[in-house]
Amino acid sequence: MSWDCGLRYMFSVSPALQPGSTCVLRDKEELYRLEVIRRLAKDGCRLLQDHKGSERSSEPQSDEAVRVCLRERGNDVLVLQRISSATARGGGRVEARNGRYMVVSGTPEKILEHLLDDLTLDDDQGTTPTKESDILDDFLLTYPVFMSTGDLCQALLGHYCTKRYRGKEDRKEALERKRKVLHLVSQWMSLCRGFLREDEHVKLFTKTLYRYVLDDLYEHPFLEKDVRELQKLYQLHRRQAVDEYSPQRKGKALFHQLSLKENSLQSRGTQGETKAALCHVYVTMDSFLSMRAHAGMVAEELLQAVAERMEVPLEKLVLLAVTYNGGRHLLQPQDRVFSDSLRPVGRLHVCRKDLGEVLNPFTDNSELQQRTARMLSINTWDVAVALTDFDWTIFESIHEQELVYFTFSRHSSSSHTVALELLLQRCNEVQLWVMTEVLLCSALCKRVQLIKKFIKIAAHCKAQRNLNCFFAIIMGLNTAAVSRLGQTWEKIPGKFKRLFAELETITDPSLNHKAYRDSFKKMKAPKIPFPPLLLKDITFIHEGNKTFHDNMVNFEKLHMIADTLRLIRQCQKDHMGNGITQKSSSEVRAYIDYLHIIDNQQTLFELSHGLEPRA
Repeated sequence: MSWDCGLRYMFSVSPALQPGSTCVLRDKEELYRLEVIRRLAKDGCRLLQDHKGSERSSEPQSDEAVRVCLRERGNDVLVLQRISSATARGGGRVEARNGRYMVVSGTPEKILEHLLDDLTLDDDQGTTPTKESDILDDFLLTYPVFMSTGDLCQALLGHYCTKRYRGKEDRKEALERKRKVLHLVSQWMSLCRGFLREDEHVKLFTKTLYRYVLDDLYEHPFLEKDVRELQKLYQLHRRQAVDEYSPQRKGKALFHQLSLKENSLQSRGTQGETKAALCHVYVTMDSFLSMRAHAGMVAEELLQAVAERMEVPLEKLVLLAVTYNGGRHLLQPQDRVFSDSLRPVGRLHVCRKDLGEVLNPFTDNSELQQRTARMLSINTWDVAVALTDFDWTIFESIHEQELVYFTFSRHSSSSHTVALELLLQRCNEVQLWVMTEVLLCSALCKRVQLIKKFIKIAAHCKAQRNLNCFFAIIMGLNTAAVSRLGQTWEKIPGKFKRLFAELETITDPSLNHKAYRDSFKKMKAPKIPFPPLLLKDITFIHEGNKTFHDNMVNFEKLHMIADTLRLIRQCQKDHMGNGITQKSSSEVRAYIDYLHIIDNQQTLFELSHGLEPRA
């Protein structure tokens, strides 16, 4: 450490104090909170303390003004900012605790080291919930920005295995550090749920850490509670782990007793989640069925669903996958439709068995009339309920870190953004569905009824706190191909025009979407936000702030990103029992789950001009 001890711990304090000024540390608690300074003190470095009141009478600096820069080998490695926090004590009394420091920037290793040093363990309650808990949450949410999961695993193992047994006090500190590492790991795994459980680095890390904790359990019996938590988190069988890993033969009896005691404990496993996907099955060259599918769906199952939706005999159909290089592959009945990453094996087309004719459901005028009549017969509230149920199924499975991976490493981490991409895809599909339904209706009077119906569905989606479908429907009605239908819009009653204008104001992008943000803030959780705006906010933070300053991570930027990510968590929680899902009729649900969509913009414009030719 290249500290200038002759100048009594020279700090770079900014902006209130000039660089190079001496920072007087009056409270030993300040030094205790900074692990690196504590080590220097143990090595005999003198501390400059002020016992007189002359300097105390000077005006104190605000917390926001005082920043401490730590250096190693002449390079800045950590910049901290003084903070104050209040901790609730018995009897409702609140005790202010000063001398704590928040990370401003630093190297990944030093940021992690500081977070571990700053954790306050409580034997009864784990850790004391303080402002530092948010800082730890910031780190766990945003670490993929500046370090890989494998690097974090290695760093945590390094901190856990650090041993400095020079006496009884050092042994106590080593145990405390091990418990802090285990608490951080517990927080990490609880936060990520099943998000990283398939990561090979995490699998190896959990096995290795569990082995290390078992090896330490004989020497540190206080780790027993942490072992239980590890066993719950990772669903490991301790007896098997002991037989395989533990070299402490004399401690096997203790391990065996602990295993027997925990046989009656229910292991908190991850909830069984069925991975879902949206499957596009093209029935013409420019239109497809959007279908909810599961990861293990095979060609025969998919064809059966298409045949029922299109009312075509199953034996007349085959499923064809067109690869991205133009190749064609005929899928056999038991061939899987999705790859392991939930990506389709190619662009899926349903054809007749001679492979010379694709389905063309838009040529028969009577079929188009039947399609419109079916849509007009469905209750608008039931449609909004079915749309919200569909969106909520996807939204509640989104993890906050998906937005980080989508923004910072979209192409290299596509497997980490599946749920988020599904919700974005669903928004686009609903918008195209609105356009398709309106533009396929040839009768003017029925087209007017359809637009009125979609305006009511949008209002119901807003009432059900589903802003994803709300935006999609409003944007679908505002697209050029639909909004240009002047004769149709003229016949819309004034009541519906006023309602549509009121709903439009919420989608107004002026003042950074202020109308939407104000309206969404007033809604109770759970609720479904408009995902593109969340991504926009994170992208603006990313583009407007450097990730690194002088090879140090800009943690203030990550704090802003974490605040945006936590909005996902807040929207998913249901503290007051305000459930967002409701029962919907099976008929409406079957219709919404298999939307028939035209995705070719040129075809949509041709339909629009066919309905109302340009003057």
